[in-house]
Amino acid sequence: MSQRYLLKNAQLPNGALTDVLIVDGVIDSVAVNIATNDAEVFDVTDSVVLPGLVDLHTHLRQPGREDAETVDSGSRAGAKGGFTALSAMANTSPVADNAGVVEQVFRLGQEAGLLDVFPIGAVTRGLAGQELSEIGAMADSIARVRVFSDDGNCVFDPLVMRRALEYVKKFDGVISQHAQEPRLTIGSQMNEGNVSSILGLKGWPAIAEEAIIARDVLLVDHVQSRLHIAHVTTAGGVEIIRWAKARGINVTAEVTPHHLLLTDELARSYDPVFKVNPPLRSEKDVMALREALADGTIDIVATDHAPHTMESKECEWSEASFGMIGLETALSVVQKAMIDTGIMSWEQVADRLSTAPARIAGYEYQGKNLAVGSRANLTVINPKKTWIVDRDLVTSKSRNTPFHGYELPGVITHTFFNGVPTLLNGVINQANGKK
Repeated sequence: MSQRYLLKNAQLPNGALTDVLIVDGVIDSVAVNIATNDAEVFDVTDSVVLPGLVDLHTHLRQPGREDAETVDSGSRAGAKGGFTALSAMANTSPVADNAGVVEQVFRLGQEAGLLDVFPIGAVTRGLAGQELSEIGAMADSIARVRVFSDDGNCVFDPLVMRRALEYVKKFDGVISQHAQEPRLTIGSQMNEGNVSSILGLKGWPAIAEEAIIARDVLLVDHVQSRLHIAHVTTAGGVEIIRWAKARGINVTAEVTPHHLLLTDELARSYDPVFKVNPPLRSEKDVMALREALADGTIDIVATDHAPHTMESKECEWSEASFGMIGLETALSVVQKAMIDTGIMSWEQVADRLSTAPARIAGYEYQGKNLAVGSRANLTVINPKKTWIVDRDLVTSKSRNTPFHGYELPGVITHTFFNGVPTLLNGVINQANGKK
């Protein structure tokens, strides 16, 4: 039997008001006053319909740390946040540095059935930075891995990085670099600046990030491959990327929602929920990141969703794990930082959170314009409504959100994956999963 859903009174990213008819997983019609008697109707007045969000930087923890997150729970959190595709980082246990592990993660995503889960493969064996992982085997696996990263660890050896960039050229892959010079950040706890000096916490200098970005854009220019810079945080890093793009170097970059809104001033509370890698930076850096995202120097927003157990975060700052969860708050934070401030439009948000990440990673059925014939991966958000973040009500298995108690704009009401609602009026559609 045909599956038919009609979104009435939708606003497209360009501001146009229309109806959207979905038939058997595909957008069948985009027009005003669509008449149908056999479709389930959703009135989305005052809401914006976006292409389904795509995250290029998600930690799902499985295999190995299922106490913090699983592919299933992360998929639920993603659907709640409007995502139709997640890219699962490789720092699992065992590490996703071979075909067996990436295929396991890929299959777990299919079993959850709420969105696409695309594994990211490790660049080096065991994330140790010494020798390349089984890049070719992962690329040829059923997961068809095209993005590789040692995220959490920088590929600090320039020779290893060069070889990785050369290797992925064979299949138009991309290396996503965690830009952190390890010798400049030994024992670092937060951004190096006035606040770190006052608090007596060892500072994490901006140059540790910028030095690696500068090195790697020169390497990728020499090799003529593709480089992606994960979670850019500094004004200096932005300028290096802007310089590289002006020279035609094939580099893309991402920023996280929390780095668009939060600053190192929050560390004054000594609350480890604000401890993250790379660290929260200064207000000057935040403003530079916003400008760069708006003008396209930074290509995308990625969550760096990093779930941790309570034991890992509710302890002394120096002992706490780095990381924050962010799937369920990402779009609202971007609205607060970029839309409500007048810096960006909804069309730009659709590009930065869906179209561009899908293009960078080569996700065929994600990030498409809301046009007839496109796979119906959609997100519906009502930007006029607000909500209070409550860590005890998040869908993720972990609670380490830095936005607990914040009033955020934008309520996500529906998420459609392959034309079927995985989120209905803000509630996960349990029936859509394959369990």
